[in-house]
Amino acid sequence: MWWKHPYFKYITAFILLLITIYFMQLLNIFSPFLTLFQTLFYPILIAGFLFYLTRPVVEWLSRKLSIPLLASILILFAAVGGLIAAGVSLLASTIEEQAKNISKLPDQLSKTAEEARQGLEGKDMGMLSTNSLKQQVSKYASSLGQDIGEHFAETFSTVAGAATVIIIIPFVLFFFLKDGRKLVPFLTSPFSGEKREEATRLFRRLDETVAAYIIGQATVAFVDGVLMYISYLIIGLDYALILGLFVVVTAIIPFFGPILGVIPAIVVALTQAPIMVIYVLVALIVVQQLEGNIVAPVVLGERLHIHPLTIIFLLIVAAPLGGFIGMVIAVPLYSVIKVLLYNFYRYFRMYQESKS
Repeated sequence: MWWKHPYFKYITAFILLLITIYFMQLLNIFSPFLTLFQTLFYPILIAGFLFYLTRPVVEWLSRKLSIPLLASILILFAAVGGLIAAGVSLLASTIEEQAKNISKLPDQLSKTAEEARQGLEGKDMGMLSTNSLKQQVSKYASSLGQDIGEHFAETFSTVAGAATVIIIIPFVLFFFLKDGRKLVPFLTSPFSGEKREEATRLFRRLDETVAAYIIGQATVAFVDGVLMYISYLIIGLDYALILGLFVVVTAIIPFFGPILGVIPAIVVALTQAPIMVIYVLVALIVVQQLEGNIVAPVVLGERLHIHPLTIIFLLIVAAPLGGFIGMVIAVPLYSVIKVLLYNFYRYFRMYQESKS
């Protein structure tokens, strides 16, 4: 009979699973697990990102120089701490001065807006009411200030949470570096013989795929930030160092990252002179040409075998779903899923051939 067909059993089991999940959601059974996931997500994500960046250094110290693993990790932490301290001592005054000046940016923007308003008043042909425009801007500023006051507690909580994450990350990274090599043997322990070898190859390939993307994209982002910083210095843009550092962070996202990183530079350029906006856009185009034709092919090459159009679609979908973090993890997550599906399909074909 039709109800004895395997597909009917699978569909029934799937429907029962959905009903169970629905009632569990109504009873808030998932709430503790969601809280746990949200608490651990960012420390693990950031520590994992740093793990792939720092692991080659630790492996080089432990294998090439025969330094014990624990000592290699401590040397790495000491070297990174020293670089950060040296960077702060060398650049602290510049960053402090630019941060102090950038705090005056809202006043400069208001001054620019007032000049534009006066210009519009002089050329108003009856099609634009500057008084109405001014009222709308004042109303928006008032509501913005009210929203900031109402969400002060939420903002404080966010800052406190970010500080906690920053404190936890070094400890998570330490244990990732110390015990990371034990993960693959642990995951493959349920298998034996040829199946264990296949599982080990699969996990190794996943690890290589993620490592290639993270190291390559981080290198490209750093080069983009340095080139934009040099460009800002050449064109005489204010706050060049802070704006260059901002590009380093956003350029982790392929294609759209450098464009997002230039938006603050455009705002700053508007406070200096309208022509500066053109200079910033020209600098962006030149840096993107250098990246696309020289930096990215050398650093990334064809390691991920993903078409650029696929990456663009991934980022467009990831932006509304996960924001900045979603755009950062979209490409490596797609690469991992792609490798898994390819290998599962290959194992399925091998299994079908062995049965026939």
